Amino acid sequence: MNSSSMGRKLRLCAASGLAMLLALPAAASAGAMVTGGLTSQPIGHYDFCKANPEECSIRPTDLAPAVMNDALWSKLTTITAKVNAAVKPMSDLEIYGKDEVWAYPDKGVGDCEDYVLEKRRELSRMGITLADLLITVVRKPDGEGHAVLTVRTDKGDYILDNLNDAVRPWEETGYRFLKRQAIDNTGRWVSIREGQPVLVGAVR
Repeated sequence: MNSSSMGRKLRLCAASGLAMLLALPAAASAGAMVTGGLTSQPIGHYDFCKANPEECSIRPTDLAPAVMNDALWSKLTTITAKVNAAVKPMSDLEIYGKDEVWAYPDKGVGDCEDYVLEKRRELSRMGITLADLLITVVRKPDGEGHAVLTVRTDKGDYILDNLNDAVRPWEETGYRFLKRQAIDNTGRWVSIREGQPVLVGAVR
């Protein structure tokens, strides 16, 4: 994608984001997910943690949700559009010859969890605590496993998705939410709804 196309995409995202932001104080704001107890860690994240132990031993202390404002909304929409445009969708099987490899898309290719890792990394560098940037496993309407990034805010939980450039309230995605990272420990996961373990390699 050339720079002019990227610029148009970012402007469109910012414009739609502003309209949503104006509606946030009203009933249209997102709700917060209700999580359960500790649950199993996805195998891909387990292997990622073995390769990157420093990524999975972080215990955030500021557990309050991020304050949703113009600055935060701009970060979310900009990073979503940027990463979705920069990374070419490709399955783990195509890249690595096997399923469930979670890695940063430093070579410009990846599947859903790789987009999530990159968005999480970039937003963390912008000052958002990891307690508010949670890798989340969902099931798509067609039954396929998928990974998205949940952003916790005082207006509810929002989803950053490689399959959609819009930043949406989690209830409006159409997904079944299964589990996500714990807010107080990057190496632990908590349940959202009951569900069987699934592969999370959606690229389209």
